Amino acid sequence: MDDQVITGYAPVNGVDVYWESRGSWGTPLVLVHGGYGLTTVFGDTLDTLARHRRVVAIELQGHGHTRDIPRAFTWEDFGSEIAGVIRHLGSGQADVLGYSLGGGAALRCAIQHPEVVRKLIVLSAPFRRADWFPEVQAAFDQMGSALFGQFRQSPMYEAWAKVAPDPDSFPTLMDKTGELLRRPYDWSEEVRQLPMPVQLVYGDADSIAPGRVAEFFALLGGGLRDAGWDGSGAVASRLAILPGTTHYDIAVSPLLATVVKDFLGS
Repeated sequence: MDDQVITGYAPVNGVDVYWESRGSWGTPLVLVHGGYGLTTVFGDTLDTLARHRRVVAIELQGHGHTRDIPRAFTWEDFGSEIAGVIRHLGSGQADVLGYSLGGGAALRCAIQHPEVVRKLIVLSAPFRRADWFPEVQAAFDQMGSALFGQFRQSPMYEAWAKVAPDPDSFPTLMDKTGELLRRPYDWSEEVRQLPMPVQLVYGDADSIAPGRVAEFFALLGGGLRDAGWDGSGAVASRLAILPGTTHYDIAVSPLLATVVKDFLGS
């Protein structure tokens, strides 16, 4: 593995999207953080995956190193930001892994720009807002700068403030994130049309009920019939449930790199 970390910015739709790259061969794997997150949200998973391929972690509009602009957050814009980074890398296609909020953004990237996504991994994110547990949706409903006093004491804010070009913009980030997460959406029909293999990865104690996860997999053709003794009835997409894992630690689970490597190498 090439241990060097290369960083840069990709100009995409008015936003200079921060990226950092590890490894140096194969189809790039683009990783997208969750809400309020940085590239560091994936911990050692970045280096583990980079032993086998080029891994590019990015930070979306208003997150971390990427300066905000006077524009609301939308899933569609986030999806286009990811696609813009892939085109900036000049690789033609990339594999894309998105976690939580980044999972919604990655899913939109695959829906809107399927030509740049070879394989998609949705990590701990649903295809419609209503699939989050009710208490999670209730937290989304309250999210905004009014909670900044609480967030200001958190390690998440401390890490963000160290790298943000405008450390005073975190309350705005909270307001924009809250507005995005309150927006109803249901992408079921678009998910049915995805042309690339998709891997869904969740914890067994995640923020989304397993039944809703199974419904997501069914939209991809999975879990609808017995695969047969020779596996001929299996679909190209996959479902992984990581044991002893929650929504909040799944991105750094040692099991994550294992299932991702197997899927991307298949």
